[in-house]
Amino acid sequence: MSQQKRLQGLLLAILSLASLNLAAEDVARSKVEVRRIILHSRHLGAHGMGYNERSQIEMSQELTPADIPMLISFLNDSDLRVGAQFGLASQCEAAIMPVQRAVITDESVSSLDADDIMDLIADFGKCRPETQAAARAMRAEIDKLVQARQAQRAREREEQAANDQRIQRNSLKMIDPQQQKTLSPTEREEAFHRAIKAAGLENPQTPAQKALVDRMYRTMVLDEPSPAKTQ
Repeated sequence: MSQQKRLQGLLLAILSLASLNLAAEDVARSKVEVRRIILHSRHLGAHGMGYNERSQIEMSQELTPADIPMLISFLNDSDLRVGAQFGLASQCEAAIMPVQRAVITDESVSSLDADDIMDLIADFGKCRPETQAAARAMRAEIDKLVQARQAQRAREREEQAANDQRIQRNSLKMIDPQQQKTLSPTEREEAFHRAIKAAGLENPQTPAQKALVDRMYRTMVLDEPSPAKTQ
C-alpha cells in the first residue's frame, strides 16, 4: 500500500474518532475563558513558567474540540502561541484536520506551528496510537504541500519578472515609430497599462486625468495620431 493510501486510511480513522469525541453538549468557550485555561496550565520549569506534558494533560481535561477555532486564532498571539499549540495538541485527532485546513486553505496557521502541533500530538500519551501515527503522516504531508506551494510561487515570481521585462522592452519600442509598428495590439495595450500605472492614473478621478488616459489609449493602442501631429 502506498504512503498516500496509508495516510488516507489513517485520516478516515481519525475523522471517525473525532466525530465520536464531539459531544452534543460541547460548546465553544469565550476568548477570555480559553485564555485563562491556557495561562493557568503553565508550570515552572528550567526556563521559568512554560508548557509541558502536564500542561497538555490539564488542557485535555478542560478544553473540548469546540474550542479548536479559538485555539487556532491564538496562534497569532505571541503571548499565547506556544500555549495554543499545546492546547490544540491536547485535542488529539480532533485537531489534525482543522490545523491542516488552516495551513493549506487560508494560511492562517504557519507550517512551523503545524509541525510543532503534529509533533506534540505524536508524542502525547493520551492520544491513541493511530492518532499519533496520523499526526506524523500529516506533518510529512503538510511539509510536502507547503514545499510544492512555495515552488509554485517561485515559478510564478520568475514568470512575472520575465513578463515585466518583456513589457518594459515593448514600452521602449513605443518611443520609436518604426519599432512601434512591430507590436501587436495586445502588446500595445500592455505597454499602455504599464504607462498609466507608472503615471499613477490607474483610477483617473478628474476630467483632465480621464481625458489624458483616453488620449494615451487612442495614441498607444489604437495608433491614432496625437493632437500635436494633427495640428
